[in-house]
Amino acid sequence: MNRLKLILSLLIISIVATSCSDNNDNVNALPVESKTVTNLPAPQTTDFTQNPPVTSGDFTKFSFKAGTAVTDDSWDIAFRGTTILVNGGTQIDGLTGQPARTGNAALSLETGTFASITTAPADAAFSQDAAGSYALTTGSGNGWYTYAGPPTHLISPIAGKVIVVRTVDGNYAKMEITSYYKDNDPANPANGRFYSFNYIYNPNVGDKNIQ
Repeated sequence: MNRLKLILSLLIISIVATSCSDNNDNVNALPVESKTVTNLPAPQTTDFTQNPPVTSGDFTKFSFKAGTAVTDDSWDIAFRGTTILVNGGTQIDGLTGQPARTGNAALSLETGTFASITTAPADAAFSQDAAGSYALTTGSGNGWYTYAGPPTHLISPIAGKVIVVRTVDGNYAKMEITSYYKDNDPANPANGRFYSFNYIYNPNVGDKNIQ
């Protein structure tokens, strides 16, 4: 009987200790952040006198951790025109003005509503830039946008496309591009190349929860 009581006591202590450990983990976890970025500039210039035309200009580097554009190597993704780069992989052949890849960031283009994608996908789903390819495919209808052509030349985000990013720090974020035009006003061509997007960032390393 005494031995049975001892076993029961040890079992209760184990359960309580595990419960306390779980509670402590929850207490120590940092809250997931939900933010909106408005009018992030992504300028570029194109020389149409050359064949093929040559596009140039610096990329705007963005850090989900900082929540803003950065100038150092802490960037996760970078924007120029409709092109989005990731800070992982290698330089893309023939792409002028691209920043050096110093991190191991990667991204995955997922299909679904922003709310429905609650967990980052398996590691195999993520891609990085490479010599002959972009992690996020470029061109109308191939990645995040469509191009209407003349006379409007309108760039429109594709509904139901969500970019999930593994950051340079090993965190996860998801982003939904809502506009390519300053103040969401495409009437003036000069308003182009300004990104607005919603994103959710999990500051807990390795935690794939993005809701």
